[in-house]
This record gives sequence, structure tokens and C-alpha cells, in this order.
Amino acid sequence: MSDLSLTILTETANDAQAVERLHERTFGPGRFVLSAYRLREHVDHLLELSFTARIGTLLVGSVRLLPVCIGDTPALLLGPLTVEPPFRGRGIGRALLVRALGDAKAGGHRLVVLVGDEPYYGRVGFKVIPKGQVDMPGPVDRARLLVCELVPGAFEGVSGMIRPDWRFARDAAR
Repeated sequence: MSDLSLTILTETANDAQAVERLHERTFGPGRFVLSAYRLREHVDHLLELSFTARIGTLLVGSVRLLPVCIGDTPALLLGPLTVEPPFRGRGIGRALLVRALGDAKAGGHRLVVLVGDEPYYGRVGFKVIPKGQVDMPGPVDRARLLVCELVPGAFEGVSGMIRPDWRFARDAAR
């Protein structure tokens, strides 16, 4: 970001439409069939742990964290993370990740999971989850299930299905 000033801000309810349009442009309509989106049908992302990246007033990136459980262990699901294509390769995605993970850790969270590419996310501490330890409903490439321990050792003994954290459910009837 040599000549442009990047600002990372906590997402607000007023950002919802702009962020959704960003997701639409970068991921297309196929995003709704992905397993991570299936989890998002029941539980909203946490605004206090979701962030936008702006250059001036232009929204150029976004990252969200959603409350989930792995078995009975509380965790966060990272995603989607996206940056407008013309602004990729400038460190915006990494800045969003660093902010989201830092604030999650400061907020007492211990684990973050995602479906993504280990070479990219490994730069901020994500590792491939050993085969068979954790699963996710729906079609997902289990080799792309990654975890980041915000507290050393937090993933020891954790196993099971990733599911929405029902304490945050939109509909209490489930």
C-alpha cells in the first residue's frame, strides 16, 4: 500500500449491503452451496470480530468470523475473506486476517477454523487439521480444513463435527 492509505474498521450493520455486493462480485452465486455458507444460514457473523478494509471511502475488502463449535468446543469460523481483484497482492487480505485474529484472541477466543489454502493462510498461523479429527457437513475438501490456535495447545483433544454455535442462533426454535 505504497501511496494509498488503508483503513481497517470494525464492520457495522450499515456495511451489510456493501459487503454482500463485494461477496457477489468476488465469489458469484455459487457461494451459497458451499459448506461454510450452510453454517451461516443459522448464525450471524460477529460484528465485533468482522472487519472491512477501505481506501478512502471505497470498500476494498472484508473478513468475517462466525461462532461455531467443533464437537462441543467453541470456536470461530473465518470467512469469507475477500479483497476486490484490482487491490489483491497489496497486503489487504493479510491486514484483515491479522486484525481479525488479534481481536479474537484479545476477546478470549481460542480457536479459529476455515476452509482454505494452507500456503496462503499458513502465513498467519493456520495448519491443516489431521484427517479424521474434524469434519464439516456438506461437500468440503477435508484437506483444506485448517485451524489456528489463538492459545497454544487449544486444539489438543478437540474433535468432531463443525456446527453452528446454537447460543448465537437467529431462531431459538432451531
